[in-house]
Amino acid sequence: DQPVFPDPTTSQRFDDPVAAATAFATELAGFSDPTVGPFMEGDARSGEVEVRAFPDGAPTTVLVRQLEDDAWWVIGAETESIQLATPAARDTIRSPQALTGQAYAFEGTVAVRLYVDGVQEPVAETFVTGRGDGVLGDFEGELAFTAPAGATHGVLVLLSQSAEDGGTVEAQVLRVL
Repeated sequence: DQPVFPDPTTSQRFDDPVAAATAFATELAGFSDPTVGPFMEGDARSGEVEVRAFPDGAPTTVLVRQLEDDAWWVIGAETESIQLATPAARDTIRSPQALTGQAYAFEGTVAVRLYVDGVQEPVAETFVTGRGDGVLGDFEGELAFTAPAGATHGVLVLLSQSAEDGGTVEAQVLRVL
C-alpha cells in the first residue's frame, strides 16, 4: 500500500495510529482543532480513527495501516458527505482530470487539491459543487495540473469547509498515480 500521509519522501513517521491520524487531520486535511477518537482495530496491522471538526460533527474516517517498517501510515480518509466516483483510489490521472461524484457541503462547495509526493504545497486546486441542503447531489468538474518532472504518486484531497473559519469539516483523501 502506498500511503497518503505522511509523505513517504520525508522522515516523518508515527509509532501510534491515533498520532498519525491527528497529524494527518491538521497537517494535510486542514482541520483546525479536531476531535480525534480512539483507534478501532480492523486487524493486527490496520484500523481506523474517527476525526471530527467539533465534538458532535460528522465523522471523517481516517484509515490507518502499520506497514513493513512498523510505522503507522494513513492510507486514506472517507466521509459520507463526499463520494468521489472518478477517479478512484490508485487510478492514474492525467490533466485535465475529470472529477465526478456526489456531495453535500456548505453552499454545495467541495474544495479539491492535488499534492505530489515531495512537494509541500498543492500542485493544483479547484472546486466542485454538489448540494448544500444535507442531501447528496451530483457533481462533475475537472482538475487541470502540471506535475513536476519525475512525479509518480500524488494525493487527491476533497474538503468540505466551514462557513465560519474555512477550516475543514469533512474530508475524502485518496492516493493517485
